Amino acid sequence: MQMIGDLGAKDATDLAERVARREVSPTELLDAALAAVEARNPALNAVVQMQEGVARKAIADGLPQGPFRGVPFLLKDLGCEAVDFPGHNGSRLLAGTRYRRDSAIYERIRATGVVTFGRTTSPEGGIGAATEAAVYGGPTRNPWNLDHTPGGSSGGAGAAVAAGIVAFAHGSDGGGSVRIPAASCGLFGYKPTRARLPDGPYVGEGWAGMAIDGFLTRSVRDTARMLDACHGPDLGAPYAAPPLAKSHADAISRPPRRLRVAVCDTTLTGEPIHPEVAEAVRATARLLEAMGHHIEPAKVTADVPMMMRAWTDIVGVGTALGVKKALKGRPMTPDLVEGVSRGACAHADTLHPTRYLEAVGEIHAFGRQMAGFFDAGPDILLCATLAEPPARIGRFNHDTEDYVDYRIGPKGIFAYSPFCAVFNASGQPAASLPLAMSSDGLPIGIHLAGAYGDDETLISLCAEIERAQPWAERRAPIAG
Repeated sequence: MQMIGDLGAKDATDLAERVARREVSPTELLDAALAAVEARNPALNAVVQMQEGVARKAIADGLPQGPFRGVPFLLKDLGCEAVDFPGHNGSRLLAGTRYRRDSAIYERIRATGVVTFGRTTSPEGGIGAATEAAVYGGPTRNPWNLDHTPGGSSGGAGAAVAAGIVAFAHGSDGGGSVRIPAASCGLFGYKPTRARLPDGPYVGEGWAGMAIDGFLTRSVRDTARMLDACHGPDLGAPYAAPPLAKSHADAISRPPRRLRVAVCDTTLTGEPIHPEVAEAVRATARLLEAMGHHIEPAKVTADVPMMMRAWTDIVGVGTALGVKKALKGRPMTPDLVEGVSRGACAHADTLHPTRYLEAVGEIHAFGRQMAGFFDAGPDILLCATLAEPPARIGRFNHDTEDYVDYRIGPKGIFAYSPFCAVFNASGQPAASLPLAMSSDGLPIGIHLAGAYGDDETLISLCAEIERAQPWAERRAPIAG
């Protein structure tokens, strides 16, 4: 199938190889990506902050000889600060923010040789599982079905990749914000071990170490190569991830040893999930068993409700800090700050001054509980990424000011996505694989998590599954 944006390439690695063989030029790829934005973005509302001139100048000046030289690329409009790419950060309050210097993660991304030409949409503050920020004039939609969300908070990145505008894109993940869009859009999304990627110089850590950058890709190898290009602490980082034995690329070059895989086809606290999603988990378990891995039922005893409340309080305080700094004394009016963010600020104001550190301590205790679970036997935990197929547009918009109910209420985001934030809190590597489709034609993501620091085993298993059940040729309807 010939697509506009990526010219029908399997993935970004394929595109880079075509550039290296001079079958296509970086300028031709950029032209194709820009044409794809023009053709597909009006229906999606995924790509914003276009900087075509910056991209053309980068090509004219000579691109770095990195692993993705000449491949078009998009940054999430939240974080990944870059002088040449002002951001709205998903917020009318922060619209048009300019940066005094490039972030470490962007410097490393740029050194891969990609041609960055814009940003992708994000919800305000990155605290939602949908991407419907008012600053962009409307919701971002899923290329598989425009009535459904592509997820959040890297929803624009997921939509742009699934639609074939670009072959891969930057994202970030503080509670599932790479993996939720990956599951919603039929992509591969990987959250590395805490501090595997740099956070500086703008912050030392995000959300008490729970947030980390990442990438939305169509292949495991694209993610592995980007991680290898970008990993490692930046100057002055407060801490670093355990060192890799070799590299992510080396890890995917061969299958892992036969692993003990704990399987959970409910939530981690035992509640039922959507039957089609639960069956997709069981089907993946059967696939892994046929590949020779040892399958066993999961019995996770970590205190997930405690973790969810601590996460909610930490992110509420973080949101309040960012909003109040940006207001600079102005009133917190609805034309500047959306409902959920106003609610997060109000919630933060109710907390005792010691609660933040108490919540951080609870997150650390939870990480030790999860480490104990893995130390007792399993190498991998298999579950769903979301408890159901992608939600409809509007279900998780930011109109409500009840921030706590929005996050941990009976119909809130943690009920919809009860798995992802667990591994932000524990710091473990985790991935969403596009292994199933619902009866309505929507993607279903399968979630795998590994022990803290053991990224190489996890990504090796992801690559082995990809070889057994390839997904790169699958295309969303809007991709044509």
